[in-house]
Amino acid sequence: MQTTLADFMKGTPDGIEAESILRACVHCGFCTATCPTYQLLGDELDGPRGRIYLIKQVLEGAQPTRKTQLHLDRCLTCRNCETSCPSGVRYGRLLDIGRRLVDERVARPLAERIRRTTLREVLPRAALFKSALKAGRALRPVLPVQLQDKLQPARDPGRWPTRVHARKMLVLDGCVQPALAPNINAAAARVLDALGVQLITAPKAGCCGALRYHLNDQEAALDDMRRNVDAWWPYVEQGQVEAIVMTASGCGVTVKEYGHLLAHDPQYAQRARRIGALTRDLSEVLAGFEEQLAARVRHDERPRVAYHPPCTLQHGQQIRGKVEAVLHAAGVDVVLCADNHLCCGSSGTYSLLHPDIAHELRARKLASLAATGADSIVSANIGCITHLQSGTAAPVMHWIELLERVLG
Repeated sequence: MQTTLADFMKGTPDGIEAESILRACVHCGFCTATCPTYQLLGDELDGPRGRIYLIKQVLEGAQPTRKTQLHLDRCLTCRNCETSCPSGVRYGRLLDIGRRLVDERVARPLAERIRRTTLREVLPRAALFKSALKAGRALRPVLPVQLQDKLQPARDPGRWPTRVHARKMLVLDGCVQPALAPNINAAAARVLDALGVQLITAPKAGCCGALRYHLNDQEAALDDMRRNVDAWWPYVEQGQVEAIVMTASGCGVTVKEYGHLLAHDPQYAQRARRIGALTRDLSEVLAGFEEQLAARVRHDERPRVAYHPPCTLQHGQQIRGKVEAVLHAAGVDVVLCADNHLCCGSSGTYSLLHPDIAHELRARKLASLAATGADSIVSANIGCITHLQSGTAAPVMHWIELLERVLG
């Protein structure tokens, strides 16, 4: 794709990166076949190829409009298009650059500004979100439906193991997961404890930065990332841990990209690369324990579950098959639905900002999952789990919770 960047973009880090991404695109359109919003809306500008053209125009100096902003906002950032692209176009990074430029030039309506500001100020702060969630559960009957959907009852996390092991790994608590589902990290800690690995948390680590970054508060998001690097670095520098474990794939894909996102910060670039290199999804960690897991299965029952692989795992991190393999090793009959590559509609805050599209995608995904005949659903990201559970009576849980149960 030929490009002629405007003067304000020439020679800048974002301009250089965007131009490289644009020049890789050959207009083939394979991406449109796997884009959820294009499938729903049928508009070229609501598919990756159309959005790439919109961003190109802005980079070349065209004045964006509210319509430009809307088409970019509607993207789920599922990155399915990256998986299907034969040219390796890094669409997700181009979208981040394009959204920032458009937001700098197009004012949003007041109500939308308030909504987005509230989300980026409340959700990343774990203590504040926990208090808001508690109040929301108490007021659930009078809240809007899209908020009621997110307020499932809390589950008891149970005990955190206290044994000390020679092998240690850090785990990210995150921001919304400790309040919505504290049982996920606790279950991961118990399973790894049984396998001789101690899971520990760094007290000052918090939100991975993804929420603010994708709401175009990129500077604040980079500060979130720097705080996590600072919190984890003493453990890494002293060789106390062998990995940083992510139980939410949405956090995992972001932390793995810290090295790129902080590459232009001379104080943090080297440490951020090291942090990204040490980061592992929980399925990557447990894939090395399949034989031990098989030996620990305590019954002949083979529960049948439908697995929804989050976009941040299969497209963002390009990890496929590991969750299924770990569960198979523990005697679980895991099935995938027909459209397992498509987004469920959660996508961070997307389901709150674009509920109509998100709910339609959820309905399609749940219908496909139900068609598998499985009685329950597992996934690997708190956003997907919460979003899917809000649309079905079938139990939806993190796969590590199921693994702990079948291991007894």
